[in-house]
Amino acid sequence: MDFMKEYEKWLGSPALSEAERAELEAIRNDPKEIESRFYGPLEFGTAGLRGTMYTGLHNMNIHVIRWATQGFADVICAEGEEGKKRGVAICMDCRNHSMEFARAAAEVCAANGIHVRIFESLRPTPELSFAVREYHCQAGINVTASHNPKEYNGYKVYWADGAQVVAPRDKDIIAEVNAVTDYGQILRMEKKEAMEKGLYRVIGEEVDRAFDKNVLAQVLCPEMIARMADKLNIVYTPLHGSGNLPVRRVLAEAGFQNVFVVPEQEMPDPEFTTVGYPNPEDAKVFVLAEKLAEEKHADVIIGTDPDCDRVGAVVRNDKGEFVVLTGNMVGALLTEYILARKHEQGRLPANGAVVKTIVTTELITPICEAYGVEKMDVLTGFKFIGEKIKGFEETGSHTYLFGFEESYGCLAGTYARDKDAVVASLLICEMAAYYKEKGMTLYDALLALYEKYGCYREDVMSLTLKGLDGVARIAAIMKGFRENTPEAFAGVKVASARDYKTQIFRDIAAGTEIASPLPVSDVLQYILDDGAWICIRPSGTEPKLKFYFGVKADSLAAAEEKIKAMKTDIEEKVAKI
Repeated sequence: MDFMKEYEKWLGSPALSEAERAELEAIRNDPKEIESRFYGPLEFGTAGLRGTMYTGLHNMNIHVIRWATQGFADVICAEGEEGKKRGVAICMDCRNHSMEFARAAAEVCAANGIHVRIFESLRPTPELSFAVREYHCQAGINVTASHNPKEYNGYKVYWADGAQVVAPRDKDIIAEVNAVTDYGQILRMEKKEAMEKGLYRVIGEEVDRAFDKNVLAQVLCPEMIARMADKLNIVYTPLHGSGNLPVRRVLAEAGFQNVFVVPEQEMPDPEFTTVGYPNPEDAKVFVLAEKLAEEKHADVIIGTDPDCDRVGAVVRNDKGEFVVLTGNMVGALLTEYILARKHEQGRLPANGAVVKTIVTTELITPICEAYGVEKMDVLTGFKFIGEKIKGFEETGSHTYLFGFEESYGCLAGTYARDKDAVVASLLICEMAAYYKEKGMTLYDALLALYEKYGCYREDVMSLTLKGLDGVARIAAIMKGFRENTPEAFAGVKVASARDYKTQIFRDIAAGTEIASPLPVSDVLQYILDDGAWICIRPSGTEPKLKFYFGVKADSLAAAEEKIKAMKTDIEEKVAKI
């Protein structure tokens, strides 16, 4: 694509506002910036769109939102009049332009004859997933960039089961979106006209109540909560996002009495003033929460990201210091807690299943084995866990018990098909109350897990590579590892190499190959002789190459040393490519 030609085309478009035109005029003498914005369209991938908010073809803006929505609307319309009548649910988070983008998507859908149900204000991502199912919608649209910095926004699409779209429908949607080559193809209908025609409905509290009811149904030990409700001190931060009201509502309705919200981070703030990078994976976002926790003698700190689908937890270790639990740690603790309580209550089904992604802790394997529950692996992305839930419902083969991924997302229950930090927050607090009644902290419970099942440790390392040069560098690194399988990592031989793109799994020692049981994805995984593993994949939402590590050792210190050695080795190998 001729980026200068595309730049001039945009400048001459009557669709631009004066402010947008001035923004583009300001970069006229910056060919590098023009190229970055117009070298090609923002890719509509399997997770939708995500990018920085600037005027340009390769950025998030109202024109790109309308373009993507027209393509998605064409897919919905292909379902016939019934699909258009079932319509689409639309949600947004707290970011700059999120409401504007959501309304623009609604106007395009309505113009295509699709009934729209749009939330009155920001809501958590899992509530959008729930609303699609609650209203029997054909599809859903969520305007959010999850935990990305303030410069970003995103656009995710869901199908009738409430999950983000998976193959083969994702490819069909991408094809339809890319088929919209002229912005003149985009239909629009003003909100007033759409409402007069019965195509536009605003939704709110009625969905909140139904959502809360389903979240609260996941409580396992209500009698225990009643005993401990005034004894557990909880500090919560919504990190300026959409979790503030729903998390506080369900904690209060469950009976917890001592919930203290970080005042500086309570209200929605698209600038994320106190944190910058609003990700509960980053320990720095909990500085203010830890200060409040000291004042309130908190037993646990919980924090949710801006669209409230990820949750982080902070507890005191055996030295009284605050430590941020990883997503793997929280997921393992919740898996043990849910399975153990259901087992005690005689509610553990014979065909129970726990689902995790391939880059998530293997500690789940012995936990599931201990309770006679099947553990299943899927590709990275919660939509694949949602796909499993749908399959269980259709076949009756398994009963879904819990699912999670290392990136701080999980789901208990099947009312939603995306990760839910509301239910996760509730269950973390219930779990903390349960162990406190037994004289234990959540850190004590984690050490007990290691004592029972072994010391598992995981880590992730990201290499940020921006722009066209970054895209090329990521491709080169993946190609280097794909074409030259390392013999060893940190002195430990590679036992098997799994390439999810070529779909070939190789047993190095035996010299044999089998086909991958999972769909095609640009992912490489290496299993080492000692059971450790390494996974390499480009991020689907950020300009990053991600390296995941997992080990098991006799002690936490030994596990940490293994992780450290593997990370050093990976850095050296990457530098040579």
